[in-house]
Amino acid sequence: MRCVLFAGKGGVGTTTVAAATATLAAQRGNRTLVMSADPAGGLAAVLDHPLDTAPIEIETGLFAQHVDTQRAFEDRWWTIRAALGRLWEATGADPIEPGELTVLPGAGEVLALVYLLDQLRSGDYDVVVVDAGPIARLLRLLTLPETLLWYLRRVVPIDGRLAHLLRGSPWRLGRPTWPDSVAGPLAGATARLQQIMDEVRDVLSDPARSSVRLVLTPETVVVSRTRAAVGALALHGFGVDAMVANRVHTAAGGDAWRAGWAAAHRDQLAAVELSFAPIPVLRAAYRAGEPVGLEELAAFAAGTYSALDPVAVLGGGRAGIGPLRVERAGNGFSISIALPFVERSEITLARVGADELMVSVGSQRRMLTLPSALRRCDVTGAVLRDDRLVVSFVPDPDLWVRT
Repeated sequence: MRCVLFAGKGGVGTTTVAAATATLAAQRGNRTLVMSADPAGGLAAVLDHPLDTAPIEIETGLFAQHVDTQRAFEDRWWTIRAALGRLWEATGADPIEPGELTVLPGAGEVLALVYLLDQLRSGDYDVVVVDAGPIARLLRLLTLPETLLWYLRRVVPIDGRLAHLLRGSPWRLGRPTWPDSVAGPLAGATARLQQIMDEVRDVLSDPARSSVRLVLTPETVVVSRTRAAVGALALHGFGVDAMVANRVHTAAGGDAWRAGWAAAHRDQLAAVELSFAPIPVLRAAYRAGEPVGLEELAAFAAGTYSALDPVAVLGGGRAGIGPLRVERAGNGFSISIALPFVERSEITLARVGADELMVSVGSQRRMLTLPSALRRCDVTGAVLRDDRLVVSFVPDPDLWVRT
């Protein structure tokens, strides 16, 4: 089972590339599902076929589905309601309606991930292709499991309708003592959500099972945004196995206008390929009209992938892959994380308590849980070396056990 996720700056043709990839994959013998996690919902128009929240077979071996978070909540509502019923009874809170939960920040991303995990678990498909929409949405989808797990391991949300439970509740060590009738369901729901997020994270961060592909057009602003996205994805442990350069002008036709655009795109793509190496950059030629419908999508994808397998891992040297490395270094230790296409000036570090190190690249942040040995060490420095951030630690003599 493979999962291929597509994203790109708005307007570059991400939905078209995702749909075309899925169409070609199905025609080459893979049982394929293409699903849209983009609220804009352009997948049905590109496929020229109506979609539903359940997978629909639109051609032999090709299925498509649109994730509707409101509908998803309604479909699963009785299960959710049953799980929370005892909680409402114990707190005296009024039951919540589905529409109230869907407005919670991150609720849409959680449901999209649950939908994706359901399809990956099903065993019904050889490959699932995801149209994730804009790059910012892809980053939210991919980073949500780790972010949510970080919070779930520390706190149980008590805002809104649960807040009044704390009024008059006895406290121990700064935490409320929950009634057993509340603590059981709450702990069970939290553990279940942790399990789901752990599983999603494992699948999406495994380069053998999942790939991220970024779609761009040969324009300076788009390339710059895409470069920043590769660094942000790497910070969170996700690699990019290919770029797809869409709407590339060629010299065919011979007129001065076309020749000018072809020359500009040729120069821009040469710089892109050099800059993003070793990530392969595939090219999709500019077309007079948008490819709509399965026949045109298949032709579009065949021209883009040529003899390549559209669902294979395309980049041999995928940027950003690999776990956090912990190594001995002289009298201390070091940890390192891949950060390609990032300048040292963009990186900031902060120790959070004894257990964690916060790494920031621009507006993106990641909390790294330190191994037990490093929790008793002090940070002595950091350097960006060969596209990896290396942070040095030395034992704190007041905390380190001498033998």
